[in-house]
Amino acid sequence: MFDPDEEELYIETEQLMMSALKEDSNLVPTQAKPYKETSVNDDFQSDGRAASGDHNLDHGPSKPIVTTPYIWMLSAFAAIGGFLFGYDTGVVSGAMLLLKDEFSLSSYMQEIIVSSTIGAAFVFALLGGYLNDTFGRKSVTIVASFVFTAGAIVLGLAQNVTMLILGRLILGIGIGFASMTVPMYIAESSPPHLRGRLVTVNNMFITGGQFIASLMDGAFSYIKPDGWRFMLGLAGVPSAIQFVGFFFLPESPRWLIKKGKEDQAREVLKKLRGTAAVEEEIQEMRSLVESEAEHSHSGFFTIARIMKTPPVRRAVLVGCGLQLFQQLSGINTVMYYSASIIKMAGVRDQQTAIWLTSMTAGVNFAFTLIGLWLVERIGRRKLILSSLAGVIASLVVLGVAFQLIAYNTPPVSQFDPLHKNNSCSSYKWCEACIDDSSCGFCYRGNVGSINGSCLAKSPKKDTHSAYGPCEAGAGGRETWALDYCLTSYSWMAIFGLVLYLMFFAPGMGPMPWTINSEIYPLWARSTGNSLATATNWIANLAVSMTFLTLTETLTKAGTYWMFVGIASLGFVFISTCVPETKGVKLEEVESLFQGPLCRCCGSHTGPGGAQRNQYRVIDHTDSS
Repeated sequence: MFDPDEEELYIETEQLMMSALKEDSNLVPTQAKPYKETSVNDDFQSDGRAASGDHNLDHGPSKPIVTTPYIWMLSAFAAIGGFLFGYDTGVVSGAMLLLKDEFSLSSYMQEIIVSSTIGAAFVFALLGGYLNDTFGRKSVTIVASFVFTAGAIVLGLAQNVTMLILGRLILGIGIGFASMTVPMYIAESSPPHLRGRLVTVNNMFITGGQFIASLMDGAFSYIKPDGWRFMLGLAGVPSAIQFVGFFFLPESPRWLIKKGKEDQAREVLKKLRGTAAVEEEIQEMRSLVESEAEHSHSGFFTIARIMKTPPVRRAVLVGCGLQLFQQLSGINTVMYYSASIIKMAGVRDQQTAIWLTSMTAGVNFAFTLIGLWLVERIGRRKLILSSLAGVIASLVVLGVAFQLIAYNTPPVSQFDPLHKNNSCSSYKWCEACIDDSSCGFCYRGNVGSINGSCLAKSPKKDTHSAYGPCEAGAGGRETWALDYCLTSYSWMAIFGLVLYLMFFAPGMGPMPWTINSEIYPLWARSTGNSLATATNWIANLAVSMTFLTLTETLTKAGTYWMFVGIASLGFVFISTCVPETKGVKLEEVESLFQGPLCRCCGSHTGPGGAQRNQYRVIDHTDSS
């Protein structure tokens, strides 16, 4: 097939390729044709070992990929930060129903209490990049868990709205630090074949925290008036556990190399990899750090250097875009206000609304496990695109549901002659009545047979009307509905919520965090993750600060149709600008961002069209 010169050139080329792939000793290029080829995904189990057959390499003894229990333990302990993030997101939904009654909170004040945590998280996620570079991932995580514990204590002891806001601000500091540090810490400690799965463990803990929080909401909703204290204060328990445990965990080996602590990095890697043969990985990290040091003499700040480095600038734009569309697709309107949304859909009982919220949170957690299983099988890109397509469809269901609820709202059939000049008496339908924050619907009966009136709410306690049959002490059989109308379409809105979380949880939930932990070079990793996390929080802040107001101005249906449009734009962005990072070593991901930012087609190229190397396992058993 070859003449002697060609054969010699072929052998030399093959040897160079094999040398370049020493660390990934289970992988060889597809160009090695004399051997039988089998897919890595088909023949390798989740721990990276061959499922069957004798897959030896053609460049000497194979180096087995070992998955140590220690790396899973490290990831789980680090992911407690994700649990705290999720617990806070989930617990405020049910707690807000009790807080609203306890402190007579307006929609605006509810938005302030929810959003104060998010605003603080945004600011301290930005600061977290500098602190991570200076003090390390471990130290920042310890500080985050300590601050979170302090915030939980303040909330548990809160006596007024000011203390509630203060406690939520303190929580935001801890969440801001943890949300950008934990995925990066896990990614830098993980072997390439497990990196996506281990980073997704963090998101599993986030959704697990949301589920546990919803169960706590349901359990403590029967303790009045102080059930919310237990809901909010119990967050201090896992954060205290993480605070103590992290003193016994190692620093990120990549950060240690960057700071010249090579001996410490070597010992950490030996423990993480379960083998003493870590010199090649150490050499790779050292070479990368030295290369970056040679180019850092200009003295520019990291952000300025990112702006002057096109591949990294593109990576930051992609990372921030992913976080932006994750939030603008409406996830935290579902998580922060799910109990309120369920009540808006016509569920009148407070405890029922809270327990239905726990059901939706359970769906979110269960389908995150599916994402954990799929991430290393089908890749990040296919997973996030299929997830977002389902999210768009679910938002359409929610938009239609609330449209039908509005069109089939009960009429106002009774009017109080003593207050006929009151603004509330001008409304003819329940939906219009409750959209006015100063009014509520007072009714008797069930769906299809309701007699009701629109009355002004009491200025002292909005659990009663200011006058009429729903006034405090009136003793009638009427029901006071401040934020819902009875409807036969409640099931459709709840189905839309469940469907939304089924699609969001496997892809749009974890993949922005996973991809962001992979796409930056070491010198920009802390800052890149910080910028992306801050983008997530500022978008989160914008959504949570405006959701209740939007439902009153655009209507509930109009708000979800708005999210349909934004999520559709996100689908276009991800399909054209986000590369596949599955199986690419952290030190090589930068090559995916050569060339223009976005492309029109191609499943294995980066934003600039950079072709990903595809690898196969060589089977020597059939070399004929």
